[in-house]
Order: sequence, then structure tokens, then C-alpha cells
Amino acid sequence: MIVSVSGDTPYRTMFTDGKSEGFCDTTSDKGGSGSGFRPHDLLEAALASCINMNLRMFADKSKIRLDEVRVKVSLNRDDPEETVFEYEVELKGDLGPEERRMLAELGPCPVGKTMTKRISLRGSSAVFTPGDADKASDGTRF
Repeated sequence: MIVSVSGDTPYRTMFTDGKSEGFCDTTSDKGGSGSGFRPHDLLEAALASCINMNLRMFADKSKIRLDEVRVKVSLNRDDPEETVFEYEVELKGDLGPEERRMLAELGPCPVGKTMTKRISLRGSSAVFTPGDADKASDGTRF
């Protein structure tokens, strides 16, 4: 689970899984300071990282020596009815044709599988004022 918390800088948000943390922000033309990843950047990063790790794990199991894997992902939202994640993979290493074929035919990574399923959003929200802090069931203090 990821938790995001707002701070003093307008729109800058810290997010954490309890072990690691990062920051999101919006661009200055939208009132932010541009001092973090944009939320859509994180979607691209999730897919790029997953493809990268998936290829390296497969290569390790198959005893394929990869010097470097570079994955570029961009989110194309030009069509209002469809979101397209476009990606490019660059493999560096002394790879033979069979090894390249095996890596090219590797199926989607776990994040890619998740992103191609039907996705729903379910949320709940609670609004607390400073005097209500003791009523928060999750321990959150305001």
C-alpha cells in the first residue's frame, strides 16, 4: 500500500510504502513547483521498471548475460477513449540471435498484465477537522 501526504509546498506530495519514499508535484504552469515526479510519470516508471526487472530475471534464470537493459515508456493520451503506453527496450550485451529471440518473446511483466485488465477505482474518504483527530480510526493525526 502507498500513502501520500501533502506538505507545505503547494501540490507537492510525499508518498511512501513505509520503507521508501518519493515526491510528486505538478508543473509550475499548473501551480506546482515541478520538484517531483508528475503522477503520470509514476505510471510510466512502474511499467518501465517492471519490464526491466522482468527481462533481467528471465535472463538470469536462462543464464543469458545482459550488461544493461534500458526501457523507455511514454504515456500517449491523444485519444480521449484510449490510453496507450508506448515502450522501447534496448538490450546491451553479447547476445546471440536465439537469446535475443527468447528475450523479445518474453510475455508481459506483472505490471503490464495488471494494466491491460479491466481496472476499477473504489474509494472512501473521511474529512476530519483538527478537533476530530482523536476520532480517526487509522491513527492519523491532523
